[in-house]
Amino acid sequence: MRSKTIGDRALDTFIYVVLVCMGLMTLLPFANVLSKSVSQEWAIVSGKVGIYPIGFQLDTMRYVVTNHQFLHSLYISGLVTVIGTLGSLLVTAMTAYPLSKRELPGMGVLIVLFIFTMMFNGGIIPNYLLIRQLHLIDNLGALILPVLVSVFNMLVIKSYFESLPVSLEESAKLEGARNYTILFRIVLPLSGPVLATIGLFYAVYYWNDYFNPMIYINSTSLKPLQLYLQDIVMNADTSSLNQSADDLMNVPAEGVRAATVIASTIPILLVYPFLQKYFIKGVLIGSVKG
Repeated sequence: MRSKTIGDRALDTFIYVVLVCMGLMTLLPFANVLSKSVSQEWAIVSGKVGIYPIGFQLDTMRYVVTNHQFLHSLYISGLVTVIGTLGSLLVTAMTAYPLSKRELPGMGVLIVLFIFTMMFNGGIIPNYLLIRQLHLIDNLGALILPVLVSVFNMLVIKSYFESLPVSLEESAKLEGARNYTILFRIVLPLSGPVLATIGLFYAVYYWNDYFNPMIYINSTSLKPLQLYLQDIVMNADTSSLNQSADDLMNVPAEGVRAATVIASTIPILLVYPFLQKYFIKGVLIGSVKG
């Protein structure tokens, strides 16, 4: 392998500088929101807060993370995310496994039908009528069941299953193992990278989803965090936050919005680094057969 010339090194340096600058630019909005969440009210109102806080304080953040509605919405979002992610992984894997077998009768037709649903759907009104007919309005099931299986994710897992050695399943069948035993005892334990990748995709979707809750959820007690966050961001003042008079004097409305955004982002940020290493590995392995 030839050594890099001066021109190659200059090009590499230029690429790294451009990528670093682009990365820093994407962090600017987040830095601004973070700074507002820990800045004094006068600095926020006067528009002096940029990418670093002015008059550092934690009263706003402390109020947000101790607010009863915030904590309850956080619990609802966590519950939907955990149950939805586990359920989606289970159903998606159980759907992908038989479709990964070429000897399955009518497999081509089934794949076409799945892809058709990925490209076309009935729309908002038919979906709402279906959810209402199933008596899932104002029910957490409406946030999970309609999106239980993503066809794209299913195709990725299917492709990964096809890349596993056929001899493993053949050996298990010779020992008398059935399909469910093979799936849960052999295939899934060997599919950690792709399951972690797809699981994170599902988790991020369930955590960030606010459109379905906005349509299907009416009760305040069932509002997930993103819907609560939307209410906070859309409010013109803090009068609807159930604050006392002292709180209204010490906690700026804009700071509450910023602190709520930061607090709702932290949980998914804490999970992401532990699963990031599976992203490239899981998706690439799932896209290569044999």
